[in-house]
Amino acid sequence: MKIYVILSFDGETLENVYVGPDEEKALAFKPADFENCDALFVEIWEDGEKTDDFRLEEEEELEEDDVQYEDVDLVNEEDNEEEVK
Repeated sequence: MKIYVILSFDGETLENVYVGPDEEKALAFKPADFENCDALFVEIWEDGEKTDDFRLEEEEELEEDDVQYEDVDLVNEEDNEEEVK
């Protein structure tokens, strides 16, 4: 059976914040879920041995509010017709 250990790193120390078999729950954590957490690390243990470890990266979701409209080149058909003539 696999056991997932989630470690919270605050810049100086590591602290276990989750230990359990639920992969989906373990990998869903974000640094914002914990106080004074700069990064989360995952250790995967199986049969008493650590089989893997990695930093748990947050997926960045692009929201409509994140788009800077001044950076977007908006062109309408009327402008294109004038340029062609």
